[in-house]
Amino acid sequence: MKITSLEPARCLPVPDAGFGALLTERGNLPLESVDVAADISGLIAGVEVTQGFRNPFDVTLEATYVFPLPDRAAVTAFRMEADDRVVEGVLKERGQARADYDQALREGRRAAIAEEERPDVFTIRVGNILPGERVTVTLSMSQPLPYEDGAATFRFPLVVAPRYIPGRPIDGPPAGDGTAPDTGAVPDASRISPPVLLPGFPDPVRLSLTARVAAAGLELRELASSLHVVEEETGGPDQATRTVRVRPGERLDRDFVLRLSFDACTALQLDGRGTFALTVLPPPLEAPRAPRDLVLLLDRSGSMGGWKMVCARRAAARIVDTLTPQDRFAVLTFDSVVEQAFEGMAQASDRNRYRAVEHLSRVDARGGTEVLEPLRQAIALLDGESGRERVVVLVTDGQVGNEDQILEQAGGALSAMRVHTVGIDRAVNAGFLGRLAGLGAGRCELVESEDRLDAAMEHIHRRIGAPLVTDLEIKELDVEPGTVTHLGSIFPGVPLRAYGRYREGSSVTVRGMASGAPWEARAEGVTVDNPAVRAVWARAHLRELEDRYAMGEHGLEDTIVRTSLEYGVLCRFTAYVAVDTRQVAGEGPRHRVIQPVEPPSGWEMPAPPPMGGSFAAGVMLAAAPAPPPRMRMPSAPGLAELDQGFAGGAGPARGPVPGAPGSGPLFGGPSVPAPPQVGRGGGGAAGGRAGHRLESVRPQLAAELDRLNALPLPDPLYLADLGTRLAALAAYLGGHEELERLAGELEAAERPGADARALHDRAVELLTRLLGVDRPSPGSGAGTGPDFGPGLGPGRRGSGDDSRSESDGRRRRPFWKRG
Repeated sequence: MKITSLEPARCLPVPDAGFGALLTERGNLPLESVDVAADISGLIAGVEVTQGFRNPFDVTLEATYVFPLPDRAAVTAFRMEADDRVVEGVLKERGQARADYDQALREGRRAAIAEEERPDVFTIRVGNILPGERVTVTLSMSQPLPYEDGAATFRFPLVVAPRYIPGRPIDGPPAGDGTAPDTGAVPDASRISPPVLLPGFPDPVRLSLTARVAAAGLELRELASSLHVVEEETGGPDQATRTVRVRPGERLDRDFVLRLSFDACTALQLDGRGTFALTVLPPPLEAPRAPRDLVLLLDRSGSMGGWKMVCARRAAARIVDTLTPQDRFAVLTFDSVVEQAFEGMAQASDRNRYRAVEHLSRVDARGGTEVLEPLRQAIALLDGESGRERVVVLVTDGQVGNEDQILEQAGGALSAMRVHTVGIDRAVNAGFLGRLAGLGAGRCELVESEDRLDAAMEHIHRRIGAPLVTDLEIKELDVEPGTVTHLGSIFPGVPLRAYGRYREGSSVTVRGMASGAPWEARAEGVTVDNPAVRAVWARAHLRELEDRYAMGEHGLEDTIVRTSLEYGVLCRFTAYVAVDTRQVAGEGPRHRVIQPVEPPSGWEMPAPPPMGGSFAAGVMLAAAPAPPPRMRMPSAPGLAELDQGFAGGAGPARGPVPGAPGSGPLFGGPSVPAPPQVGRGGGGAAGGRAGHRLESVRPQLAAELDRLNALPLPDPLYLADLGTRLAALAAYLGGHEELERLAGELEAAERPGADARALHDRAVELLTRLLGVDRPSPGSGAGTGPDFGPGLGPGRRGSGDDSRSESDGRRRRPFWKRG
């Protein structure tokens, strides 16, 4: 082959570019800018988020952006601006909003739609953007600020981190354009898995974030930003307003966290339209230390690698140190398997606490984030003697996609216990961890850096014990039944925050039990002209209704939609849609792109795959080599996808060995089930027993066979990875001669002279024989639990039309119409 050399002057490098970087005169990706403007007054912030899109192509474009918002934020307005035209969005039932959006695009009109996928994950689609044209969309919202130990926290997330997707892939086209396939456990996985840029891509999005803090009659002592470099100034007529701006050049790769130190007070705010906001400070009491049964769950999955694993081990060890000899406890570490420091519940003696800390010190990051099984084991361990406080503490980053499945299958039991969550990440899944803690009447503590750990652990130490006041109820104020948000308990340093609707009254008395004696606090009402009070209540009320829906109360669907439309607050069953009346194109968009997101700060990233590899989205956009792989992440669209439209989810996923140290197929790969006796002397089974337990790994073998059959050509790299996964399954079974032999052959697939076709066919033949001819087909839900989730059904655009699954013949509908 003749290789022609180019003169250096003819191929000058592009500044700040690297492998896969795309450069055009108009830009490289459709999202140009994100502008966040927050006005903070007391314990509520009003926020406007403006996203600027530009079409860098020569044909009409539809751009999709998956992004986070604070999980408690109430989105109350949406508008689109293009070509000097402003179109206000209308809140509609989600199916109707999608139908209106799709019709507008077919008719050649500009349109935009905003949808909620999770309490803290949203999707915006903007269609029929003309070549070279700029379009901006703006979301308006109100957000309550948590207040603890004399400081309020304004946390604004800026990136959707990759989430572990359990379950088997289901048939039909994907519900969205993301990189993960939809599964029985997460039917909308393709809607919450945007492609991820590799580190070093040059300035993909311009970030502007400004927070204006008004004292509102309070003495503001300090402002502190923990993750971003900020610039601060003082202004306003009375010099009482302070403004914080993020330094130019910061990237959308971690949460923005601003802490405001001031003294709050017990107060009752009445908005004049029937909504109240109540704040009650904790009393100066000390809660008695009742004997506790505590189960500590530590996430050791691959996404916890690096500084997060160090923090998690320290946090878990500190929690163990808070126990006293009158307590009993268990320590479970989990990824795709669950391991115990010792069998069952043990007395919190010095010896047992030392054994637990020694076990924690050996934990490293590996495997997938299978949260449901350790929660089930914790529930089983705590399902016993009464009269002792039952506590679950979960230390994790919360990066999972099957939140609703977890609530449905474990939520009822957890609501009878006290659940505390410790979220460790710079882009933490705060929505899920807050839902778990709220369900279990506990606390959620977020740790965004190692510097923050000591302060956070001091808070956890104070709150992991018994609360100061329990059995709370509201008296005197005539409230509407079923509208008051969950009262929970009052913990040291944490005031009670409650919202609701009332008929009449101007004061309130809160009663409860403190140290076995009656306790009460009273507050006089103050009328405020603040529509945010009503919006914040509506969002909290909707979130409680949605959680009940996820736990099985599907009859609440109409109530959720009606409440959302009545109070003008976006939820998962509704959507904002903005449609221009003017036709700008002859047909719908000819090109579609999903915006890649930044890799989360602090995550250990994989090396780029070889060209032609089997990563789900093909070539990644990158600008520099990355460290050796520790975990697999979905890739961003490459040049071909940006030029032809991103299809997403194509091809089987590759990943390291499940359960191997420092590895794991975190996003989309099959996972190894948790042995029922891990950590209890289980293991070491004979070959006959392995054959008997083969059924326990049937879903994993079926998923591997489905992926093999989906390969267009035998892939030596994929076969080698498959060999390591089959070896892990054989080890889990305590030995399986045929699987071990096949695994050894496949692991050699990358060696010179290996026959990839023969190895591929041998793997298909053995897996088919082990499974038998009558194995369940993909999508039947075998091994993944109930086929329920927040998905949008099989339709790529989620049109709301009924369709029938080819594999099981059952009618599948978008989640908001499932019975």
